[in-house]
Amino acid sequence: MNTKTLLAASPLALALAACAPSRSMPVADAAAVPATATGQAPADTFMAHVAAHCGKAYEGRIVANTPKSATPDAFEGKRLVMHVRGCDDPGQRLEVPFHVGDDHSRTWILTRLDHGLRLKHDHRHADGSPDAMTMYGGDSRHAGSATRQAFPVDAESIALFEKEGLNASVENTWAMEIHPRTFVYELSRPNGRLFKVEFDLTRPVDPPPTPWGW
Repeated sequence: MNTKTLLAASPLALALAACAPSRSMPVADAAAVPATATGQAPADTFMAHVAAHCGKAYEGRIVANTPKSATPDAFEGKRLVMHVRGCDDPGQRLEVPFHVGDDHSRTWILTRLDHGLRLKHDHRHADGSPDAMTMYGGDSRHAGSATRQAFPVDAESIALFEKEGLNASVENTWAMEIHPRTFVYELSRPNGRLFKVEFDLTRPVDPPPTPWGW
């Protein structure tokens, strides 16, 4: 795929960025995060909730997409499917491909850090090669909760966005929520941009094809 897969570039790309991280990336030091009622840190409970769906796929729908784009929206009218896979070490890393119609370029990667969680977006072309816009995202700055984690854009991603001329994306915050019946992926910006997809966890669907390059 030759278009940039970001929410701030091409329609499809602009919809998600504008909406394996490197294992050698340094982990920031931070104070201990508070534990949940079960004694686990919220990040661990959140990962466990997502990992409970390993191997399963779910269909989603757009529940927020504002303001309306002046160009054709690449997500509207497409079948949206998330597939929880990459569960070899679910407490430390989860891979969740996000399929948009016949576009199998995107994978969300959640990684456990000492201070919280990291979300990165892996984007690849159909031949498996990395897209110019790939591995952007951020680390959680607060403990969050067992059901919601937020990921403000990190410095590495800001530099990538600026390099590619995606200046609207330098204030991105991504978030994920998981509840007994739903999973939510969200992108927001201070200027009012909000993109949100809600997946129905009560109705598994057939797993989609393997994402490109995996």
